[in-house]
Amino acid sequence: MVRSGKPDLGVRINKLNLKNPVMAASGTFGYAEEFKDLMDLKKLGAVVTKTITLKPRPGNPPPRICETPSGMLNSVGLENPGIDAFISTKLAFLKKLGIPLIVSIAAEESPVEFEILIGKLEAVKEIAAIELNISCPNLRKDKLVSQDAGDTAAVVGAVRKLTSKILITKLSPNVTCITDIAMAAEDAGSDALALINTLSGMRIDVRKRIPMLGSRSGGLSGPAVRPVAVKMVWDVYNKIKIPIIGMGGIMDVESALEFFIAGASAVSLGTVNFVNPGACLEVISGLERYMINNRIPDLSRLTGSLKLCQD
Repeated sequence: MVRSGKPDLGVRINKLNLKNPVMAASGTFGYAEEFKDLMDLKKLGAVVTKTITLKPRPGNPPPRICETPSGMLNSVGLENPGIDAFISTKLAFLKKLGIPLIVSIAAEESPVEFEILIGKLEAVKEIAAIELNISCPNLRKDKLVSQDAGDTAAVVGAVRKLTSKILITKLSPNVTCITDIAMAAEDAGSDALALINTLSGMRIDVRKRIPMLGSRSGGLSGPAVRPVAVKMVWDVYNKIKIPIIGMGGIMDVESALEFFIAGASAVSLGTVNFVNPGACLEVISGLERYMINNRIPDLSRLTGSLKLCQD
């Protein structure tokens, strides 16, 4: 509906209501406190924490980041203080923000770790949702959970039994058919999907003939991956019924709009936060202007509104 001539930017993910569909992506926004002097955090639709593991992780060896044409490679390796330190030192600030808090979690050795993590987070009422990061390419594993439909269904199904919180499953683009994985996550009880995580990539220093990342390879993000991400959002949108949170190279409102039109109900901004901390707020205001100019009263009218060319 339109209130006072303004479009309704609100979006609903199962029982979770967001005042707008723009959130800061995991891994690029720290624990939000790092950005408190750079922007009004309360204007965000939601914030997704840096991924938390059961035990503290020092991360991968440096160098951890290098630039690429229209993007960047990272191999941070999920550096984080572990779940207990997160709860005791990071959570207090996040709880005060007054916006939906989404906590991203990952398992290092066994999917059983997800169950322990959920057990520690379930009682924290300020946590609105859990993001299952089963798609990080920087853990030196031969295979990711999200690269197999059966493994994805098993993990999502096990976690679903343990939490009443909104469950968001983050998928990898490093697969043959992402729609198979998406449908498996939906069938297992995921409330929404986040896609895409980074693409696997590598850069080489041709003078020294050595990798430019300490861990040799990493995850490619930024505008270079956007066409892949938009295509995957469109493919998944046409196969599932649960909401999609689109991400991958969103730099401004125009690139965010591609994801909404392809089928995303919300978007998450990542790499751009390193170069423009105000990007999330710019996308929110730009989205409102676009909807006013195109007489779109509410966000649901924009999601999946792609017009296919006629033969």
